[in-house]
Amino acid sequence: MLLPQEIIRHKRDGLVLSQDEIQTFIDGLVTGSFTDAQVGAMAMSIYQQGMTVDETVAFTNAMKNSGDVLSWPELDGPIVDKHSTGGVGDKVSFMLSAIVAACGGYVPMISGRGLGHTGGTVDKLESIAGFNVQPSLQEFKALVAKHGLAIISQTSNLAPADKRLYGVRDITATVDSIALITASILSKKLSAGLDALVMDIKVGNGAMMTDIKQANALAQSIVNVATGAGVKTEAIITDMNQVLGNSAGNALEIKETVDYLTGVYREPRLHQVTVSLATAMLQHAGLAGDESEARAKIEQVLSSGKAAQKFADMIAAMGGPGDLLENPWASMPKAKVVQDIIAKQDGYINAMQTRDIGMAVVALGGGRLAGDQQVDHSVGFDAIVPLGTQVKAGDVIARVHAKDSDSAKRAANSYLGAITLGDGLAELTPVIYHSVTAEK
Repeated sequence: MLLPQEIIRHKRDGLVLSQDEIQTFIDGLVTGSFTDAQVGAMAMSIYQQGMTVDETVAFTNAMKNSGDVLSWPELDGPIVDKHSTGGVGDKVSFMLSAIVAACGGYVPMISGRGLGHTGGTVDKLESIAGFNVQPSLQEFKALVAKHGLAIISQTSNLAPADKRLYGVRDITATVDSIALITASILSKKLSAGLDALVMDIKVGNGAMMTDIKQANALAQSIVNVATGAGVKTEAIITDMNQVLGNSAGNALEIKETVDYLTGVYREPRLHQVTVSLATAMLQHAGLAGDESEARAKIEQVLSSGKAAQKFADMIAAMGGPGDLLENPWASMPKAKVVQDIIAKQDGYINAMQTRDIGMAVVALGGGRLAGDQQVDHSVGFDAIVPLGTQVKAGDVIARVHAKDSDSAKRAANSYLGAITLGDGLAELTPVIYHSVTAEK
C-alpha cells in the first residue's frame, strides 16, 4: 500500500513519481483518502520540484480517466478542438468551431465560465435567451454528430480529480505551476476524445502569461504532454496586450460574433487569430493538406455563409432562437445606459492595460467577484479603437454599456485610465508570435 505521506515525500525530495504513485494520488483526490492538507502539500511539492514530461503525461491521463471519457466511433470525420488560456474580448471559440465544423470536422467544445478579469465562453452563450449550456452527455454527443459542433459547460464527471485539485491549488499559491496548469487543461480537453487539439496561448498584460518566456514554457509543456498522450497538438502564441476584437462583455461579444460570421465586420486582429487557429486545426485534423488549402477552405465557408449557418443551427438546437443571425438583439438583453468614451487629447493610442479593462467589465456586473454571483450579460464595452490609432480630442475611442449612469461614468473613467495616449506611435506587439510543436 502506498501511503500519501510517502508519495508526498518522494516528490518533495525531487524524485520522479511512478505511475502507481501518481494513480494513487489521483484516486485519493476522488475518494478523499488524501486530505486537503495532503493535497496542498503534494501541489506545493510539484510546484517546487516540477515534473518530467512522462510524469505529466501519466498525471494528465490519470486525471482524465478519473471521470467520463467520451468516444466517437459513430462519426465519419476527425474530432478536433481548441483551447485558449483566456483573455479580454476573446470570442474566438464561436467563429472557430463554426468554421471547422463547416469544413467537415467535429468540434465537441467543453468550456468554462469567466475567471478573474477574463470572460467565459459559457457566460457569453448564456446571454442568449433559452440557450442550454448543460445538456446531458448523450444530448451533447447527438448535437455534435448532427451539427458538427456543440459548446457546453464542464459537467461534474469530466475530470473530477482536477476540480478538487484546482480548488486546493487556488488557496495554496500553487495555481501557476506549469506542470499543474498543463495537466488541468489537458485532462478536461482530452476527456472529450480528441484526435487533434490546437492551443491558443495568450501573452501580454491581459493574459495569464504576461511575458513570452512564460508563454513559451507553457506552450512547450502542453504540446509535449498532449502529444505524449496520443493527441496531435500545436500551440500558437497570440497577443493579449489589447482587447481582442472591438468588444468586451457577454452579449456584446455574441453580437460581434454574429457580425463576424455574417461578414458585417471582421476586426482585423480577431480575424488573424481566428484564421491562424482554424488553419492549424484543419491541418492537424487532416482536413487540409497544407496551409494554403486550409485558408482557401476557411474563406469559402465564411464567404458562402456555411460557417454562419453552422453557428445558427447549434444555437437553435441548444434552446436558443432560430433567428439569431437576423436579429441578435431580439434574444439578448440590452444595457439601459450606453455612453461614448471620449479621448481627452490628441495623440496615438499607444498602450492599453487590458487586465484593467477586463476588471472594469467585472465591476459593471459582467463578471464575478464571487463564485455564485449572477452575471449581467448586457454590460461591457464596444466600438473599441485598437492600439496604433491616431485620435483627436473629442473622438469616440469606445462605448460603455451599463445598468445606470453612475456605473457608466465609473467604467468610462476606468477605461480612460487604462489607455495611454502618446505624441508618436509606439511599437506594437505582433498579433501572432509563433507556433510551438512537440519536441522530438
